[in-house]
Amino acid sequence: MELDNLKSLWNKEDVSETPEISKEKQKEMHHPLEKIRKNMRKEFLTTVIFLPIILVLIWFFPIPFRFKLYIEVLVASMTLITVFFFSKFFKLYKEISNPTLVTFDSLKDLFHQFELNKQYYLSFYLSFVPFFVCEMIIVVESIPYTHQYTNEYLTLIFLGSVLSGLFFLYFLGNWWFEFFYGKYIKKIEVLVEEMKK
Repeated sequence: MELDNLKSLWNKEDVSETPEISKEKQKEMHHPLEKIRKNMRKEFLTTVIFLPIILVLIWFFPIPFRFKLYIEVLVASMTLITVFFFSKFFKLYKEISNPTLVTFDSLKDLFHQFELNKQYYLSFYLSFVPFFVCEMIIVVESIPYTHQYTNEYLTLIFLGSVLSGLFFLYFLGNWWFEFFYGKYIKKIEVLVEEMKK
């Protein structure tokens, strides 16, 4: 008998579904989402074209073989890190193309993915810091030693280059994300806020 009571309670319980987003709002969101996807495609294709070109061009610079080898190894390692981050990036790309973005819950999940990918993006740029430092060491080591360049002078050049390079990488990563993705994410956030009212 208790089972029958539970069944009747279950049937009486009002289960409300997650509210769906209207077709008009879905169309308004389609434009910024499509812009994000388009920028992701461009960035991926540019990277796929650019990295092999760098690997080939290194061999044409008139520097000693061992420095070429070091730089090649560094660029190859950077390529592996890029592949890892692009695999994370690709998950967001697939999520954006998902046609089931019609509920507020699915939008919340999408915003969570945007936040994760922003962190991945900044981590991607910051992961190049050790490579940048190694490349600067290679450049400093390839400068022929003369009395003209004292150790203090080389140290100042090295530290100045590393510090300015680190700031450049950080600000470039932030600017790049905001320019290609951030402004479209904000447009979607504004649309979601309008829908809540």
